[in-house]
Amino acid sequence: MTADEILRVLNEAADAVVAVFVETTDWGPSGQRAGQYASDVVADSAVLDVLGAAGIRVLSEESGLGEGTGPIAVVDPLDGSTNASRSLPWFATSLCVVDDDGPWVAVVHDHAAGRRYEAIRDGGARADGTTLPRRRESRLADSIIAVNGLPHPDPGWAQFRCMGASALDLCAVADGRFDGYVDFDGGLGVWDYLGAMLVCREVGVDMVDAGERELVVLDHRARRSPIAGPPGLLVELSARRQARFGGK
Repeated sequence: MTADEILRVLNEAADAVVAVFVETTDWGPSGQRAGQYASDVVADSAVLDVLGAAGIRVLSEESGLGEGTGPIAVVDPLDGSTNASRSLPWFATSLCVVDDDGPWVAVVHDHAAGRRYEAIRDGGARADGTTLPRRRESRLADSIIAVNGLPHPDPGWAQFRCMGASALDLCAVADGRFDGYVDFDGGLGVWDYLGAMLVCREVGVDMVDAGERELVVLDHRARRSPIAGPPGLLVELSARRQARFGGK
């Protein structure tokens, strides 16, 4: 499959989740495992149907790694499901197909705003079809940073927000609404950040793991602490994260 063909399929999968959410009335716990919501399950089923029909394997937060030999899509069917369960308008579906060179094609759909991010490696990133410009550097002291977990008590930035959906937090860095992102929790799966990671890379936003580990991992058990920002700001954010927790 070409990148454009994969992009079309990822958009179809995101559309399928949008459609199933129109009919969804149960946004509470699924009763199947701790921290999972009924909305996670229906979103996962919708994604699996579309990607499976296209011959794309799925590594999903909800259902693990599927069988087969086709290309692999790393998927968070509903990132921010706790927000969704409380009608907080910050939750997304994130999909990213990887190849031997890493993230290749990605779609992140913001359900509350109806905004859709797309990226193809070396092909730029778009929001609702409009090409996103390259991100400029910002001074740490003037920055608003998205965080996950408890930040350093003296972080050095102007303000921060803890929004509860990493895929959207990172896409908001890509489009300039946030200046950077720091995970202080250490518990993010690859599905939480990989789609947005490609969107960020295509606009000049770098991402690293606080523990200097590989971020592109096809392991359902692996957990990471991503930090993202334009190169200069990333150095300062990494230092602040290191001062708080070290490489954990």
